[in-house]
Amino acid sequence: MIEIETTNDPVKLSFIEAVLKDAGIRAVVLDAETAGMFGGALPWVKRRVLVPDEQADKARRLLADALGKTDRA
Repeated sequence: MIEIETTNDPVKLSFIEAVLKDAGIRAVVLDAETAGMFGGALPWVKRRVLVPDEQADKARRLLADALGKTDRA
């Protein structure tokens, strides 16, 4: 699994998950429990979105198009 995005924005996270799901890419979100455990009191805790290694390039391209970014690493 490769990390393709980090965010503490729940709306952005939901959007990312929807874009990847629509493309048939299985995504795993880590650190969601830690961030939610304190009812949003820890805004610096970022959720990490991971995808299978072989789908990372496709996922990055999809997110770059969907989020309007071209500087993804």
